[in-house]
Amino acid sequence: MSARPDALKVGYYGDDFTGATDTLSNAARAGLKARLFLRVPTAEQLERSGPLDVLGIAGAARSMTPSEMETELAPVRDFFVQLRAPVVHYKICSTFDSAPHAGNIGAAIGVLRPLAANPLVAIVGGQPNLGRWCLFSTLYAAAGVDGAVYRIDRHPTMSRHPVTPMNEADLRRHLQAQGLQVASIEYVTYPLGQEALERAIDDRLAHRPDAVLFDVSRDADLPRIGAAIWRRAVQSRMLAIGASSVLQALIAHWREAGAGADSATRAMSIAPAAGPVLVLAGSLSPITAGQVAASRSYRRVQLDARQLASAHGADIEAIAACIAQRLRSGEHVLAVTADEHPHATTDARAISSRAVAVGCARLVREVLSRTKVGRLGIAGGDTSSHVALNSGAWALSWIGNLAEGVPVCRLHADNAAIDGLEVMLKGGQMGPPEVFEQLVRGR
Repeated sequence: MSARPDALKVGYYGDDFTGATDTLSNAARAGLKARLFLRVPTAEQLERSGPLDVLGIAGAARSMTPSEMETELAPVRDFFVQLRAPVVHYKICSTFDSAPHAGNIGAAIGVLRPLAANPLVAIVGGQPNLGRWCLFSTLYAAAGVDGAVYRIDRHPTMSRHPVTPMNEADLRRHLQAQGLQVASIEYVTYPLGQEALERAIDDRLAHRPDAVLFDVSRDADLPRIGAAIWRRAVQSRMLAIGASSVLQALIAHWREAGAGADSATRAMSIAPAAGPVLVLAGSLSPITAGQVAASRSYRRVQLDARQLASAHGADIEAIAACIAQRLRSGEHVLAVTADEHPHATTDARAISSRAVAVGCARLVREVLSRTKVGRLGIAGGDTSSHVALNSGAWALSWIGNLAEGVPVCRLHADNAAIDGLEVMLKGGQMGPPEVFEQLVRGR
């Protein structure tokens, strides 16, 4: 390996692009050298990236079947085997949305488990800075920014997810349906001290579970979890599962130990866009709908989900030409896959979400081939994944955050037309109502 693998602390795979960029931002804000690759990197790309503390690979496993996940993750596993990062992190959504048929976490562990000899497979539940908490293995999540908190199986959005509805709040049972036997560490253990936590972990491991779930009730839990993971990982490489809270826990421990992370979180500002902004809202979530409604700086373009999902390239080329013309005239453009009418949203949900996401990716690629944009924003996890994969870029680096969970990144590409393009890849649940406006004017 030409990129100094000995310097690596964490290698991670994000099961969707928006979550992968959140982990990237957590690493960079802590002063760690981090880069997110859009595929398994080549030796040349590693060399161009220089020494890294955190190396990520963004993927789309969350929307895949178990057999598709095996095809996707096998080369990732083989690549990580070559690296000597103590922690390999399979990064999932903070709401754990997954199912036996799509994004199966048990299937992912089955593929990745051979690369880590450590008997502990750690699952970190919850991410407080995003409004996610896990208490006695039960997951809770806020609805929207500063919204009411719901048990995940009663959450107004996640309980009705069109592909992976969360109908079980106990993560042990949720993961059992995906083929995993999971023990748990309750949050009341952490105030008892690190030794008590280590004894509790050893006690759970004596029963040989497939994984151990760590509660997260507050930020103060994170350094205790991070210390337990790191102490064991430096002895034998460990596989860890969870949201960006896995890296947050490690960073919190490193800060306490004075080893390898800035003592304060960096808060880099976002400058106003240097040219017309294109936003494509491919998410059907109520939060994204609110962000669309709050956007005043854009010319709205209504997209037909069925048309995007079809194989008619000429239709997409015609839409792209129209959008490109408006961008060339200096207008900001907001392209939306669902309108305010209930029947339109229902129609969109009835279509394959992957087919729509692929169509959105083709549309963005066609637009960028016709004109330059000052900034690009994508709302929706699957849509972001497909847009990034088909952009021609090979990596992302972090610029700053518009809000928690909403990073702005820079594309790295061999194609000069998109190299350096600033992009926001945002999950449907993330960001305040004004986030699209912030993408234009900065913050």
